[in-house]
Amino acid sequence: MTKIVVTGSKGRMGRAIIACAARYHDLRIVGQIDKGDDLQSVIGRGDVIVDFSSHSATPAIAALCAAHGKAIVVGTTGHSEEGKSQIGSCQAQIPIVFSSNFSAGVNTLFWLTRKAAEILGPGFDLEIVEMHHRLKRDAPSGTAKTLADILALVRRQQRDKVVRHGRSGIVGERTPEEIGVHSVRGGDVVGEHTVIFAGTGERVELTHKASTRETFAEGALRAARWVVRQKPGLYDMQDVLGLK
Repeated sequence: MTKIVVTGSKGRMGRAIIACAARYHDLRIVGQIDKGDDLQSVIGRGDVIVDFSSHSATPAIAALCAAHGKAIVVGTTGHSEEGKSQIGSCQAQIPIVFSSNFSAGVNTLFWLTRKAAEILGPGFDLEIVEMHHRLKRDAPSGTAKTLADILALVRRQQRDKVVRHGRSGIVGERTPEEIGVHSVRGGDVVGEHTVIFAGTGERVELTHKASTRETFAEGALRAARWVVRQKPGLYDMQDVLGLK
């Protein structure tokens, strides 16, 4: 039995995780924490904390997990480099799954994106388009950032130096090095991501579309089951799915 404490329990993802966990005999939600609640009071009940609170809260939650020796699955996005560093600093004490997206399909997209970039080479222009519901606060999405990281890594570039967020006005010709990232917001779209490889005379597009948050909730629960059996360290969903 894996005992789970959910932080951000009243949010869209938190509610989906709690609903999905009820279907499994080997999972039990033993704590539901949201803004204003005290994680300290329930952290001892769980084997793992599944965090979908907010990027501003996650570093402190990770530190508390480290202090209590509890594994953590981090699903929040929009982290600064400082925030990522604070979370990562706990990896010597506890196992952490830190992923921008817990969908098996999206993580397959990550793998395919890397392979396509390696096969197609530098002769293709790279663009990423993502769309989410009108309530999403951060842009681009954490998943789009991960896709850009993958493309930049294959080309041995630094993402922040080559990413271009949208275009307006007389911007000049597109440079071969840049990676375009474009965010669209509207309606109740759960999440869509497309990676475009545009060459001369041909174009390859890789797309993932999510129609329900359950796909992310199921992935987060899969990560929770997996991480409690791991040694201290920093992992992602690629590790959980065995794609590395």
